[in-house]
Amino acid sequence: MVDLAYVIAGSEATGGAGLQADLKTFQELGVYGVGTITCIVSFDPKDGWRHRFVPIAPDVIADQIEAATAAHDLDVVKIGMLGTPATIDVVAESLSRQRWRHIVLDPVLICKGQEPGDALDTDTALREKVLPLATVVTPNLFEAQILSGMDQITTETDLAEAAQRIFALGPEYVVVKGGIDLPGDEAVDVLYDGEEVTVFRTPKIGDERVAGAGCTLAAAITAELASGAGIEDAVAFAKEFVTAGIADRLGCHTPIDAVWQGAYVQQLQLGPGD
Repeated sequence: MVDLAYVIAGSEATGGAGLQADLKTFQELGVYGVGTITCIVSFDPKDGWRHRFVPIAPDVIADQIEAATAAHDLDVVKIGMLGTPATIDVVAESLSRQRWRHIVLDPVLICKGQEPGDALDTDTALREKVLPLATVVTPNLFEAQILSGMDQITTETDLAEAAQRIFALGPEYVVVKGGIDLPGDEAVDVLYDGEEVTVFRTPKIGDERVAGAGCTLAAAITAELASGAGIEDAVAFAKEFVTAGIADRLGCHTPIDAVWQGAYVQQLQLGPGD
C-alpha cells in the first residue's frame, strides 16, 4: 500500500521551491503526493529576479481542497506559503472539516512581492488560525525571530529559546532551522517537544543560500510522518536528505542555486566512492 501526503502551498515557477519542491520530495521518498496551489510566485528575470506574487482566489483553493480530500484518504498535510489572510481563512476552515494525523506547517511569513502591510496581516492570521493546529512547525531563522518576538537569534541557545517560545503558541513540536544564517561552521537545527531540546548539526556546505532547502526539509518530514516515522526520526532523516540535496545543488540562472531532491537516493544507489 502506498503512503499518501498532501501539500497546500504556493507554486514557484522555476521549480526550486514551493509546491514543486514538495512534490518532488514526496516522490523521491516513495510517497504519493497530492497538491493544492494557494498562490503563484514567479521571478522576474528582467527586474533582478524580483518576486511576482499572484494569490489564487479563495473559492478556487476551496475547490481544490474539496477535490483532493474527496479523491484520497489524506491525513498528513504540509502547509507552505499561504500568502493572504483570505487564503489562511479558507485553508484553516477546510482543515477543520476532518481529523488530521499530522499537520506540518512551514510558516512562510513574507514574499518579496507582497506589500509590508499585507505581510503583517498574513503573519497575524497565520499565528491565530493555523499555527495552533500544527503537529510540527518548521520556521527558519527569520521566521523564528518574528514568531518568537526575539530581537536576535545568533546561538544554539537562542535557537532553543525561540523554539520554546513558539511552542507556547500551540504546536505540538517546533523545529527551528539555523541554516546558513546562524554564525558558525555548522548548520544547526533544534527540535523542541515541550520538554526536551534535541539538536541536529551538520557541517555547512558553502556560504550561500540554496533555494528550496526549507521547503524540502519540511516536505521530507511530512513524507516520513506519512510513512509512520516518529517526529525525531523524521527530522533527523529530513536533515540528511536536504543536506545531500544542498551538496549536489542545481546551478541555474537565478541568483541562487536550487536543492536537488534526487541527490539522496542517487547517493544510495551509487554507494560510497562513486
